[in-house]
Amino acid sequence: MTGIRRTAAAAALLLALPLSVVAAAPALAASPPAAAAATSPGTAGTPATTPAAVHVELPRPTGPHAVGREILHLVDQDRPDPWVPSAGPRQLMVSMYYPAKAGTGGPAPYMTPEAARMLLDAKLPGNTIPTEAITATRTWAESDARPAPGRYPLILLSPGFTMPRTSLTSLAEDLSSRGYVVALIDHTYENTGTTFPDGQTLPCVMCGQLKTPEAWAGLDRSRAKDASFVLDQLTAHPHPAWRYSRMIDPDRIGMAGHSAGGAATVPALLTDDRIQAGVDLDGSMDVTVPASGIGGKPFMMIGHPLPDGEEDTSWTESWPNLDGWKRWLTVAGTNHPSFTDFPLFLDALGLPDTGRTIPARRALSLTREYVAAFFDLQLKGVDQPILDGPTAENPEVGFHS
Repeated sequence: MTGIRRTAAAAALLLALPLSVVAAAPALAASPPAAAAATSPGTAGTPATTPAAVHVELPRPTGPHAVGREILHLVDQDRPDPWVPSAGPRQLMVSMYYPAKAGTGGPAPYMTPEAARMLLDAKLPGNTIPTEAITATRTWAESDARPAPGRYPLILLSPGFTMPRTSLTSLAEDLSSRGYVVALIDHTYENTGTTFPDGQTLPCVMCGQLKTPEAWAGLDRSRAKDASFVLDQLTAHPHPAWRYSRMIDPDRIGMAGHSAGGAATVPALLTDDRIQAGVDLDGSMDVTVPASGIGGKPFMMIGHPLPDGEEDTSWTESWPNLDGWKRWLTVAGTNHPSFTDFPLFLDALGLPDTGRTIPARRALSLTREYVAAFFDLQLKGVDQPILDGPTAENPEVGFHS
Protein backbone atom coordinates (compact mmCIF):
# COMPACT_ATOMS: atom_id res chain seq x y z
CA MET A 1 0.00 0.00 0.00
CA THR A 2 1.08 3.56 -0.52
CA GLY A 3 2.53 5.48 2.39
CA ILE A 4 0.81 8.74 1.42
CA ARG A 5 -2.17 8.55 3.75
CA ARG A 6 -0.05 6.86 6.40
CA THR A 7 2.38 9.78 6.11
CA ALA A 8 -0.58 12.10 6.44
CA ALA A 9 -1.58 10.30 9.62
CA ALA A 10 1.94 10.79 10.94
CA ALA A 11 1.69 14.44 10.00
CA ALA A 12 -1.50 14.66 12.03
CA LEU A 13 0.60 13.90 15.09
CA LEU A 14 2.15 17.29 14.51
CA LEU A 15 -0.91 19.12 13.25
CA ALA A 16 -0.81 21.69 16.04
CA LEU A 17 2.91 22.42 15.88
CA PRO A 18 4.10 25.98 15.31
CA LEU A 19 5.59 26.82 11.94
CA SER A 20 9.22 26.68 13.08
CA VAL A 21 8.77 23.13 14.36
CA VAL A 22 6.69 21.93 11.44
CA ALA A 23 9.29 23.12 8.96
CA ALA A 24 11.87 20.89 10.60
CA ALA A 25 9.68 17.80 10.88
CA PRO A 26 10.68 15.05 8.43
CA ALA A 27 7.28 13.36 8.87
CA LEU A 28 5.78 16.19 6.85
CA ALA A 29 8.16 15.84 3.91
CA ALA A 30 5.57 14.02 1.79
CA SER A 31 2.73 16.39 2.62
CA PRO A 32 1.64 18.67 -0.23
CA PRO A 33 2.61 22.33 0.20
CA ALA A 34 -0.20 24.76 0.78
CA ALA A 35 -1.25 26.55 -2.37
CA ALA A 36 -2.28 29.46 -0.19
CA ALA A 37 -2.14 30.18 3.51
CA ALA A 38 -5.13 28.60 5.26
CA THR A 39 -4.51 30.69 8.35
CA SER A 40 -2.55 33.76 9.26
CA PRO A 41 0.41 32.51 11.25
CA GLY A 42 2.19 34.84 13.62
CA THR A 43 5.91 34.95 14.22
CA ALA A 44 7.45 31.55 13.52
CA GLY A 45 7.01 29.31 16.53
CA THR A 46 4.23 31.36 18.13
CA PRO A 47 0.48 31.50 17.65
CA ALA A 48 -0.89 34.59 15.90
CA THR A 49 -3.59 34.80 18.56
CA THR A 50 -3.00 35.10 22.29
CA PRO A 51 -3.89 31.62 23.60
CA ALA A 52 -5.73 33.03 26.60
CA ALA A 53 -8.06 34.86 24.21
CA VAL A 54 -8.92 31.79 22.16
CA HIS A 55 -12.51 30.65 22.29
CA VAL A 56 -13.52 27.95 19.84
CA GLU A 57 -17.17 27.36 19.06
CA LEU A 58 -18.13 24.19 17.20
CA PRO A 59 -20.46 24.70 14.23
CA ARG A 60 -24.11 24.61 15.19
CA PRO A 61 -25.79 21.26 14.40
CA THR A 62 -28.02 21.43 11.36
CA GLY A 63 -30.81 19.03 12.28
CA PRO A 64 -34.13 19.67 14.03
CA HIS A 65 -33.29 17.89 17.30
CA ALA A 66 -31.55 19.14 20.41
CA VAL A 67 -28.60 16.93 21.30
CA GLY A 68 -28.00 15.03 24.52
CA ARG A 69 -24.76 13.40 25.66
CA GLU A 70 -23.87 10.77 28.23
CA ILE A 71 -20.50 9.15 28.92
CA LEU A 72 -20.23 5.37 29.31
CA HIS A 73 -17.43 3.29 30.82
CA LEU A 74 -17.52 -0.20 29.31
CA VAL A 75 -15.44 -3.21 30.39
CA ASP A 76 -15.02 -6.29 28.18
CA GLN A 77 -14.51 -9.10 30.69
CA ASP A 78 -13.97 -11.59 27.85
CA ARG A 79 -11.07 -9.76 26.21
CA PRO A 80 -7.75 -8.70 27.74
CA ASP A 81 -6.43 -5.34 26.64
CA PRO A 82 -4.57 -5.99 23.36
CA TRP A 83 -1.88 -3.38 24.03
CA VAL A 84 -1.35 -3.60 27.80
CA PRO A 85 -2.40 -7.13 28.88
CA SER A 86 -1.27 -6.43 32.44
CA ALA A 87 -4.03 -3.81 32.66
CA GLY A 88 -6.64 -6.58 32.64
CA PRO A 89 -9.87 -6.51 30.61
CA ARG A 90 -10.28 -4.11 27.70
CA GLN A 91 -11.87 -0.89 28.96
CA LEU A 92 -13.40 1.78 26.77
CA MET A 93 -14.87 5.22 27.23
CA VAL A 94 -17.77 6.01 24.90
CA SER A 95 -19.67 9.26 24.40
CA MET A 96 -23.32 8.63 23.57
CA TYR A 97 -25.01 11.39 21.56
CA TYR A 98 -28.76 11.26 21.03
CA PRO A 99 -31.79 13.32 19.98
CA ALA A 100 -32.98 15.10 23.11
CA LYS A 101 -35.65 17.36 24.52
CA ALA A 102 -34.38 20.94 24.37
CA GLY A 103 -33.45 22.65 27.61
CA THR A 104 -33.37 19.52 29.78
CA GLY A 105 -29.62 19.19 30.48
CA GLY A 106 -26.50 21.22 31.13
CA PRO A 107 -23.61 22.21 28.84
CA ALA A 108 -21.45 19.23 27.85
CA PRO A 109 -17.71 19.95 28.17
CA TYR A 110 -15.50 19.24 25.16
CA MET A 111 -12.99 17.10 27.06
CA THR A 112 -11.43 16.71 30.51
CA PRO A 113 -8.64 19.09 31.57
CA GLU A 114 -6.10 16.28 31.93
CA ALA A 115 -6.91 14.84 28.48
CA ALA A 116 -6.69 18.35 27.02
CA ARG A 117 -3.29 18.92 28.63
CA MET A 118 -1.97 15.60 27.29
CA LEU A 119 -3.32 16.44 23.83
CA LEU A 120 -1.60 19.83 23.76
CA ASP A 121 1.65 18.47 25.20
CA ALA A 122 1.71 15.68 22.59
CA LYS A 123 1.09 18.03 19.68
CA LEU A 124 3.27 20.92 20.89
CA PRO A 125 6.54 19.92 22.59
CA GLY A 126 7.24 22.62 25.15
CA ASN A 127 3.55 23.53 25.09
CA THR A 128 2.57 26.80 26.77
CA ILE A 129 -1.02 26.98 25.53
CA PRO A 130 -3.41 26.71 28.50
CA THR A 131 -5.81 23.77 28.60
CA GLU A 132 -8.70 26.24 28.62
CA ALA A 133 -8.08 26.80 24.91
CA ILE A 134 -9.51 23.29 24.50
CA THR A 135 -11.76 22.75 27.52
CA ALA A 136 -13.62 26.04 27.05
CA THR A 137 -14.76 24.98 23.57
CA ARG A 138 -18.43 25.72 22.96
CA THR A 139 -20.27 22.49 22.22
CA TRP A 140 -23.97 22.08 21.43
CA ALA A 141 -24.73 18.89 23.34
CA GLU A 142 -26.40 18.90 26.76
CA SER A 143 -25.20 16.52 29.46
CA ASP A 144 -27.91 14.24 30.88
CA ALA A 145 -30.63 15.72 28.67
CA ARG A 146 -33.92 13.84 28.50
CA PRO A 147 -34.22 11.76 25.33
CA ALA A 148 -36.61 12.62 22.56
CA PRO A 149 -39.26 9.97 21.91
CA GLY A 150 -38.73 7.46 19.14
CA ARG A 151 -36.24 4.89 17.87
CA TYR A 152 -33.28 5.96 15.81
CA PRO A 153 -30.49 4.43 13.72
CA LEU A 154 -27.18 3.95 15.55
CA ILE A 155 -23.85 5.17 14.18
CA LEU A 156 -20.56 3.93 15.65
CA LEU A 157 -17.81 6.56 15.29
CA SER A 158 -14.08 5.82 15.54
CA PRO A 159 -11.41 8.59 15.59
CA GLY A 160 -7.99 8.58 13.96
CA PHE A 161 -4.92 6.99 15.50
CA THR A 162 -3.49 9.23 18.27
CA MET A 163 -6.69 11.31 18.09
CA PRO A 164 -9.04 11.46 21.08
CA ARG A 165 -12.69 10.75 20.41
CA THR A 166 -13.46 14.43 20.90
CA SER A 167 -11.87 15.14 17.51
CA LEU A 168 -15.17 13.97 15.94
CA THR A 169 -17.48 15.86 18.32
CA SER A 170 -18.92 18.17 15.66
CA LEU A 171 -19.80 15.24 13.40
CA ALA A 172 -21.38 13.34 16.30
CA GLU A 173 -23.46 16.33 17.37
CA ASP A 174 -24.68 16.99 13.85
CA LEU A 175 -25.69 13.37 13.22
CA SER A 176 -27.64 13.29 16.48
CA SER A 177 -29.41 16.53 15.63
CA ARG A 178 -30.52 14.86 12.39
CA GLY A 179 -32.05 11.87 14.19
CA TYR A 180 -29.27 9.39 15.00
CA VAL A 181 -27.90 7.87 18.16
CA VAL A 182 -24.11 8.06 17.98
CA ALA A 183 -21.58 6.03 19.95
CA LEU A 184 -18.25 7.90 19.78
CA ILE A 185 -15.51 5.51 20.93
CA ASP A 186 -12.13 6.22 22.54
CA HIS A 187 -9.77 3.33 21.77
CA THR A 188 -7.72 3.09 24.95
CA TYR A 189 -3.92 3.44 24.67
CA GLU A 190 -4.31 4.56 21.02
CA ASN A 191 -4.80 8.28 21.58
CA THR A 192 -3.17 11.14 23.46
CA GLY A 193 -5.21 10.50 26.59
CA THR A 194 -8.42 8.83 27.78
CA THR A 195 -9.90 9.86 31.12
CA PHE A 196 -11.73 7.19 33.14
CA PRO A 197 -14.28 7.61 35.94
CA ASP A 198 -11.61 7.12 38.64
CA GLY A 199 -9.90 10.28 37.34
CA GLN A 200 -6.97 8.47 35.75
CA THR A 201 -6.06 9.54 32.21
CA LEU A 202 -4.32 6.75 30.31
CA PRO A 203 -1.65 7.67 27.74
CA CYS A 204 -0.95 6.61 24.16
CA VAL A 205 1.05 3.42 24.65
CA MET A 206 0.86 2.54 20.94
CA CYS A 207 2.05 5.88 19.57
CA GLY A 208 5.15 5.22 17.48
CA GLN A 209 4.87 1.44 17.91
CA LEU A 210 3.23 0.48 14.62
CA LYS A 211 6.07 -0.23 12.21
CA THR A 212 4.65 -2.69 9.68
CA PRO A 213 1.54 -3.10 7.52
CA GLU A 214 0.65 -6.14 9.63
CA ALA A 215 0.77 -4.03 12.79
CA TRP A 216 -1.55 -1.43 11.28
CA ALA A 217 -3.94 -4.15 10.15
CA GLY A 218 -3.89 -5.52 13.70
CA LEU A 219 -4.86 -2.12 15.03
CA ASP A 220 -7.81 -1.91 12.64
CA ARG A 221 -9.00 -5.41 13.54
CA SER A 222 -8.74 -4.54 17.22
CA ARG A 223 -10.86 -1.45 16.65
CA ALA A 224 -13.45 -3.58 14.85
CA LYS A 225 -13.59 -5.76 17.97
CA ASP A 226 -14.02 -2.63 20.10
CA ALA A 227 -16.91 -1.53 17.89
CA SER A 228 -18.62 -4.92 18.06
CA PHE A 229 -18.23 -5.00 21.85
CA VAL A 230 -19.79 -1.55 22.16
CA LEU A 231 -22.63 -2.73 19.97
CA ASP A 232 -23.06 -5.83 22.17
CA GLN A 233 -23.30 -3.64 25.25
CA LEU A 234 -25.75 -1.16 23.77
CA THR A 235 -28.14 -3.84 22.47
CA ALA A 236 -27.81 -6.40 25.28
CA HIS A 237 -30.97 -7.92 26.72
CA PRO A 238 -32.33 -7.58 29.30
CA HIS A 239 -29.70 -5.24 30.75
CA PRO A 240 -28.09 -2.92 28.19
CA ALA A 241 -25.17 -0.76 29.29
CA TRP A 242 -26.92 2.51 28.43
CA ARG A 243 -30.12 3.58 30.15
CA TYR A 244 -31.55 4.99 26.91
CA SER A 245 -30.77 1.98 24.75
CA ARG A 246 -34.46 1.73 23.90
CA MET A 247 -33.81 4.66 21.51
CA ILE A 248 -31.65 2.43 19.30
CA ASP A 249 -33.17 0.65 16.32
CA PRO A 250 -31.01 -2.50 16.17
CA ASP A 251 -31.99 -3.07 12.54
CA ARG A 252 -30.37 0.19 11.38
CA ILE A 253 -26.69 0.38 12.34
CA GLY A 254 -23.77 2.01 10.55
CA MET A 255 -20.15 2.88 11.25
CA ALA A 256 -17.88 5.73 10.25
CA GLY A 257 -14.43 6.87 11.23
CA HIS A 258 -11.49 9.09 10.43
CA SER A 259 -8.06 7.78 9.38
CA ALA A 260 -7.46 4.51 11.29
CA GLY A 261 -11.06 4.75 12.47
CA GLY A 262 -12.21 4.87 8.86
CA ALA A 263 -9.93 2.00 7.94
CA ALA A 264 -11.43 -0.03 10.80
CA THR A 265 -14.85 0.12 9.16
CA VAL A 266 -13.72 -2.51 6.64
CA PRO A 267 -12.95 -5.31 9.17
CA ALA A 268 -16.01 -4.23 11.17
CA LEU A 269 -18.28 -4.65 8.15
CA LEU A 270 -16.61 -7.97 7.32
CA THR A 271 -16.99 -9.46 10.79
CA ASP A 272 -20.21 -7.99 12.19
CA ASP A 273 -23.44 -8.62 10.29
CA ARG A 274 -25.26 -6.04 12.42
CA ILE A 275 -23.24 -3.17 10.89
CA GLN A 276 -24.93 -2.47 7.57
CA ALA A 277 -23.07 0.48 6.05
CA GLY A 278 -19.72 2.23 6.45
CA VAL A 279 -17.86 5.49 5.78
CA ASP A 280 -14.09 5.88 5.63
CA LEU A 281 -12.89 9.46 6.15
CA ASP A 282 -9.38 9.62 4.69
CA GLY A 283 -8.08 6.34 6.12
CA SER A 284 -5.69 4.01 4.27
CA MET A 285 -7.25 0.55 4.30
CA ASP A 286 -4.80 -1.62 6.21
CA VAL A 287 -7.35 -4.41 5.78
CA THR A 288 -8.33 -4.05 2.13
CA VAL A 289 -11.69 -5.11 0.76
CA PRO A 290 -11.31 -8.75 -0.36
CA ALA A 291 -12.21 -9.97 -3.83
CA SER A 292 -15.32 -11.54 -2.28
CA GLY A 293 -16.55 -8.08 -1.29
CA ILE A 294 -18.21 -6.95 1.92
CA GLY A 295 -21.53 -8.70 1.55
CA GLY A 296 -23.05 -6.04 -0.66
CA LYS A 297 -22.96 -3.46 2.14
CA PRO A 298 -22.96 0.22 1.08
CA PHE A 299 -19.62 2.00 1.52
CA MET A 300 -18.39 5.56 1.00
CA MET A 301 -14.83 6.87 0.98
CA ILE A 302 -14.12 10.59 1.42
CA GLY A 303 -10.54 11.80 1.14
CA HIS A 304 -8.21 14.71 0.59
CA PRO A 305 -6.39 15.15 -2.74
CA LEU A 306 -2.98 13.51 -2.84
CA PRO A 307 0.04 15.21 -4.41
CA ASP A 308 0.73 14.95 -8.13
CA GLY A 309 -2.58 13.20 -8.75
CA GLU A 310 -1.53 10.10 -6.84
CA GLU A 311 -4.10 7.71 -5.40
CA ASP A 312 -3.92 5.56 -2.31
CA THR A 313 -3.32 2.04 -3.61
CA SER A 314 -5.36 0.53 -0.77
CA TRP A 315 -8.32 2.51 -2.11
CA THR A 316 -7.68 1.67 -5.75
CA GLU A 317 -7.32 -2.02 -4.87
CA SER A 318 -10.46 -2.04 -2.74
CA TRP A 319 -12.69 0.05 -5.01
CA PRO A 320 -13.52 -2.66 -7.62
CA ASN A 321 -14.14 -5.21 -4.84
CA LEU A 322 -16.84 -3.13 -3.17
CA ASP A 323 -19.91 -5.10 -4.20
CA GLY A 324 -22.72 -2.81 -3.07
CA TRP A 325 -23.67 0.85 -3.42
CA LYS A 326 -20.42 2.85 -3.31
CA ARG A 327 -18.99 6.34 -3.65
CA TRP A 328 -15.44 7.73 -3.64
CA LEU A 329 -15.33 11.47 -3.02
CA THR A 330 -12.35 13.83 -2.95
CA VAL A 331 -12.70 17.24 -1.28
CA ALA A 332 -10.48 19.89 -2.89
CA GLY A 333 -8.49 22.09 -0.52
CA THR A 334 -8.49 19.62 2.36
CA ASN A 335 -5.70 17.76 4.14
CA HIS A 336 -5.78 14.75 6.45
CA PRO A 337 -7.15 16.45 9.62
CA SER A 338 -9.74 18.50 7.68
CA PHE A 339 -12.51 15.99 8.44
CA THR A 340 -12.16 16.55 12.21
CA ASP A 341 -12.60 19.41 14.68
CA PHE A 342 -8.89 20.10 15.04
CA PRO A 343 -8.47 22.66 12.22
CA LEU A 344 -10.93 24.88 14.11
CA PHE A 345 -8.31 25.20 16.86
CA LEU A 346 -5.51 25.87 14.38
CA ASP A 347 -7.49 28.66 12.77
CA ALA A 348 -8.40 30.13 16.15
CA LEU A 349 -4.75 30.10 17.26
CA GLY A 350 -3.46 31.37 13.93
CA LEU A 351 -1.30 28.26 13.47
CA PRO A 352 -0.54 26.86 10.01
CA ASP A 353 -2.21 23.72 8.70
CA THR A 354 -0.04 22.54 5.84
CA GLY A 355 -1.94 21.56 2.71
CA ARG A 356 -5.35 22.91 3.70
CA THR A 357 -6.66 25.86 1.70
CA ILE A 358 -10.33 25.47 2.59
CA PRO A 359 -11.70 27.12 5.77
CA ALA A 360 -12.03 24.69 8.66
CA ARG A 361 -15.75 25.33 9.00
CA ARG A 362 -16.35 24.67 5.31
CA ALA A 363 -14.48 21.37 5.49
CA LEU A 364 -16.54 20.32 8.51
CA SER A 365 -19.77 21.43 6.85
CA LEU A 366 -19.07 19.26 3.81
CA THR A 367 -18.03 16.31 5.96
CA ARG A 368 -21.21 16.50 8.00
CA GLU A 369 -23.44 17.00 4.96
CA TYR A 370 -22.12 14.03 2.96
CA VAL A 371 -21.82 11.62 5.90
CA ALA A 372 -25.39 12.42 6.96
CA ALA A 373 -26.62 12.09 3.38
CA PHE A 374 -25.02 8.64 3.13
CA PHE A 375 -26.66 7.36 6.29
CA ASP A 376 -29.99 9.05 5.48
CA LEU A 377 -29.98 7.13 2.21
CA GLN A 378 -28.71 3.80 3.50
CA LEU A 379 -30.35 3.59 6.94
CA LYS A 380 -33.45 5.76 6.51
CA GLY A 381 -34.19 5.19 2.83
CA VAL A 382 -34.39 8.93 2.07
CA ASP A 383 -33.24 9.86 -1.43
CA GLN A 384 -30.09 12.02 -1.49
CA PRO A 385 -29.44 13.71 -4.85
CA ILE A 386 -26.12 15.19 -3.66
CA LEU A 387 -24.72 11.64 -3.72
CA ASP A 388 -25.54 11.24 -7.42
CA GLY A 389 -22.68 13.43 -8.65
CA PRO A 390 -21.05 16.87 -8.52
CA THR A 391 -23.22 19.84 -7.57
CA ALA A 392 -22.90 23.58 -8.10
CA GLU A 393 -23.50 24.11 -4.38
CA ASN A 394 -20.49 22.00 -3.42
CA PRO A 395 -17.88 22.54 -6.14
CA GLU A 396 -15.10 21.26 -3.86
CA VAL A 397 -16.48 17.72 -3.92
CA GLY A 398 -15.31 15.52 -6.78
CA PHE A 399 -16.61 12.04 -7.60
CA HIS A 400 -14.33 9.14 -8.56
CA SER A 401 -15.73 6.97 -11.33
